[in-house]
Amino acid sequence: MRIETERLVITEFTPDMAQAVHDNSLDEDNRRFVPDEVFETVENAREAVDFLMSKYGGTEGPLAYPLLTRDSGENIGYVQLVPLGGGRWEIGYHIAKRHTGKGYATEAVRAFLPAAAEIVGTDEVYGICLGENTASRHVLRKCGFEPVYEGPGDYQGEKREIFRSVWKRSQKG
Repeated sequence: MRIETERLVITEFTPDMAQAVHDNSLDEDNRRFVPDEVFETVENAREAVDFLMSKYGGTEGPLAYPLLTRDSGENIGYVQLVPLGGGRWEIGYHIAKRHTGKGYATEAVRAFLPAAAEIVGTDEVYGICLGENTASRHVLRKCGFEPVYEGPGDYQGEKREIFRSVWKRSQKG
């Protein structure tokens, strides 16, 4: 997959991206909101990149792709589609802290979502985040996700306040 937007290139991971994946995963927002995606060592990041690369060409997921800036080629995060089971899928994304607040997540999700949904053959994708993650909630709404639930729920094996929304292909995100 290769998608170009005004400011980003969504492409496939390569082994040499492990250092950037490690660096981008260490910020406090990642630790707070998606602790299972923190890679404490470059070797941990390399293993994750190798695993994600092994999923390309298939439809079982996760389907994760790095986000590179068009101007410098810097790896600033990722966007992904993750299976929830039962034919359901969830969008995921992370922008490294030093690049947040610039609209990169919204730009990436808008471009990625229709293409990724087509690959896995789904007409709807869920967006699930912690209720307190206002930035993620904002991105989901801007990308056409409609809220379907707010309240207690399972979040990475713990009972937490969550926000669940859904995007449908018929909507324009």
